[in-house]
Amino acid sequence: MPEAARHERVDDEWSLVETLRHLVFATDAWAGRAILDAPDPFHRLGLTHSGYPPEDAAALGLDLDARPSYAEVAQARAGRVALVRGILDGLTDAGLERACIRAPAPGYPEEPRTVGGCLRVVMGEECEHRRYTVRDLATLEAR
Repeated sequence: MPEAARHERVDDEWSLVETLRHLVFATDAWAGRAILDAPDPFHRLGLTHSGYPPEDAAALGLDLDARPSYAEVAQARAGRVALVRGILDGLTDAGLERACIRAPAPGYPEEPRTVGGCLRVVMGEECEHRRYTVRDLATLEAR
């Protein structure tokens, strides 16, 4: 697929690159910050959901106005996939029930969360955005 098509939106939905940027953010928030309690989990290319305040995104180090190439985003994304695989490797039932002490990002409600709950959010994001991406790529290929 040509680089330009990877940045093209269908019906004002996110492009492939934007979708992958969002998945980078979601993984950083729910896995890197909430599960692993990493001090600085956010990649600058992450893309928040549309309702997240831009000033809060900037405070996390995100560059919402960045226009990265597909290759740049794919590299960040590969690191996030490896991060989740690392969490899953050897995870036990007790590990799934472990409490997470931080919210995924500032502005998210302070409420009890478990590793399993956070992983369900990550997997839900993966499934839903894959569905949207497959739909939109089919539209782009038909053009």
